Amino acid sequence: MTEQQGQAPAQMTTAQTGIIRSLAAQLRVDAIRCSTQAGSGHPTSSLSAADLMAVLLERHLRYDWDQPALPNNDHLIFSKGHASPLLYSMYRAVGVVSEDELINTYRQFGSRLQGHPTPILPWVDVATGSLGQGLPDAVGVCLAGRYLDRLPYHSWVLCGDSELAEGSMWEALDKAAYYKLGNLTAIVDVNRLGQDGPTELQWDMDRYARRVEAFGGHPLIIDGHDVAAIDDALAEVRSHPDQPTVVLAKTIKGKGVPEVEDKDGWHGKALPQDMAERAVAALGGPGSLRITTALPEPGTPAITPNPEAAVSLPSWEVGEKVATRAAFGAAVSALAARPEIVVLDGEVGNSTHAGEFKDAAPDRYFEMFIAEQQLIASAVGLSVRGYVAFAASFAAFLVSRPFDFIRMAGVSQCSIRLVGTHAGVEIGQDGPSQMALEDIAAMRAVHTSTVLYPADAPSTAQLVKTMADTPGISYLRATRGGYPVIYGPDEEFPLGGCKVHHAGPDDAVTLIGAGVTLHECLTAAGQLAEGGINARVIDLYSLKPIDSETLRTTCLDTGGRIVIAEDHYPEGGIGSAVLEALAGTDTPELHAVLLAVKSLPTSGTPEELLDAAGISARHIVAAARRLLVS
Repeated sequence: MTEQQGQAPAQMTTAQTGIIRSLAAQLRVDAIRCSTQAGSGHPTSSLSAADLMAVLLERHLRYDWDQPALPNNDHLIFSKGHASPLLYSMYRAVGVVSEDELINTYRQFGSRLQGHPTPILPWVDVATGSLGQGLPDAVGVCLAGRYLDRLPYHSWVLCGDSELAEGSMWEALDKAAYYKLGNLTAIVDVNRLGQDGPTELQWDMDRYARRVEAFGGHPLIIDGHDVAAIDDALAEVRSHPDQPTVVLAKTIKGKGVPEVEDKDGWHGKALPQDMAERAVAALGGPGSLRITTALPEPGTPAITPNPEAAVSLPSWEVGEKVATRAAFGAAVSALAARPEIVVLDGEVGNSTHAGEFKDAAPDRYFEMFIAEQQLIASAVGLSVRGYVAFAASFAAFLVSRPFDFIRMAGVSQCSIRLVGTHAGVEIGQDGPSQMALEDIAAMRAVHTSTVLYPADAPSTAQLVKTMADTPGISYLRATRGGYPVIYGPDEEFPLGGCKVHHAGPDDAVTLIGAGVTLHECLTAAGQLAEGGINARVIDLYSLKPIDSETLRTTCLDTGGRIVIAEDHYPEGGIGSAVLEALAGTDTPELHAVLLAVKSLPTSGTPEELLDAAGISARHIVAAARRLLVS
């Protein structure tokens, strides 16, 4: 096939129609074979979409399978990741997965053909399987295509009708319409049956279409088993360059196997061997058809990354009061010198200070409004295209609402940078609904995560710069209020490090804090010193990775006496990180006191709330004194 990227292919010939029908049969056969061999999987969900994917693969996808990183390749995302038998069968049809690998390794230990797709396969952009995420991720990919790369690649997303119950799907469509992403097409496999009975709307195609229109998309209702109708629909999408298209394909679950067609109770079940043999025979037996997908036209992204670009970080005077959220805004704006840096906001950029990046690089600033799931998904999609994406919002909302998107970003092993501001009781009068008191625990639990909690402006700026080149999911916790600058402009803050204050040979106790409580620990150390007690203070700005060696050494030096203060619930926070780091080390008997937020906070001033939570300087002093007399 030789059609150009921006053109629809010519009308199908009779021969092409025959090839597509043969391909669809082969995809169905292979989906049955691999799942039956594995004894698990989702063949019926694959069978319903086989005609859709056969037409896409043969007629509309532009992709060089030998060069999956080619800049102008289309993107194919299976939002309904449980239909992996179909996806892997497509890979066999284009020759990048062998028949032996497909049939004999699917879902087996050590196989790259896992139960749900992951980017261990070079043709998979993002891990899917948690429904409602593939389409939102594709929005980020398409933002890159339209506004950054300025290339005509298209994103095709296979969606399930069950996942249209997820609000994230409509967040995605809404933002795709807002940003005029005509390079995005969702193909919805409306097969009526979910995991446990019929879907909410079943085959009410008109209601689906009205919802799509309400969110700004262009709906196309088709028979998902009519290859000519499918071809016409997929060709039409290119006639709407400023509007996302949603192809609503009415299909039959289990299509091609009469024993299970449109029958409840077969979701996620492999066909028994005898039934599989009958089905494969009825479909014409195993095939060996090979498809040559159309190649994309040559293209080069408009933006060329330059990680070596000179970045001049802002500086502050020691003693100057600066909020770490403000330091983040200044630092990320300085990073705008690197053309691959992108910032996404959740409609709070004037509070997080992420909005300052808009002044520095307006073409690389994307407003996702109050749609935190889409905020994270867009960052993931932009990372697929090689951009260094920072997403910022209030910590209480950044980590909680879209946590599954963050978790799945870890499964995808992609790299995104998250900044959560207004954390802890320190925010004051807004009250507990706005106070992130669980975010450290949540982010520490994510695979590939880095968790940072700086205490002043210079450390924040240095860590923001470091995050830009840190693989995985990095999270920086920032405070609302202004606190004194305690570090000079040349101080370094390596990941996995910490800063030690007031260290001496006669130290009797260690005080450990981060962020706002570091300042409380420093005040407490001064008060203890007035009473003749030497206290060592650790600024644990890197919570994951953590400086286990310094913690161990300090414990040895101070007789195992430590006081940990954190503006966070006790479960999974700074105290947990410290105690986990010390577990199994050759420390003496440990005498640890954890001061954390142990009851539901209320409104009040930051000072009142820190004191009421038992994490202010006076409580730290009292805890240290108790350790010394016990």
